[in-house]
Amino acid sequence: MKKILLCCSAGMSTSMLVQKMVKAAEERGMDCKIEAHPVSAFEEYIQEYDVCLLGPQVRFQLEELRKTASQYGKQIDAISPMAYGMMKGEEVLDQALSLMPK
Repeated sequence: MKKILLCCSAGMSTSMLVQKMVKAAEERGMDCKIEAHPVSAFEEYIQEYDVCLLGPQVRFQLEELRKTASQYGKQIDAISPMAYGMMKGEEVLDQALSLMPK
């Protein structure tokens, strides 16, 4: 099972994107756990997930969070504002999958 964490300001605004990502994964026959949580809980959750994507509103924290993620051997990146704003679940899912080890 692939585990993808999305972080945003409060964990609320990404819930619709999570639903679209879950649907895209199901259509591909993939077993994925995708959840959104507030960035304030990042360190608590990153250990449980394969990768993390940040919502545009918290992308300024990327470099700081990347240091923490690397301590756990995890990858992290920011979701493009366009993909986020247009709720492109498939595109964001592809981004998350591209960060995972082959």
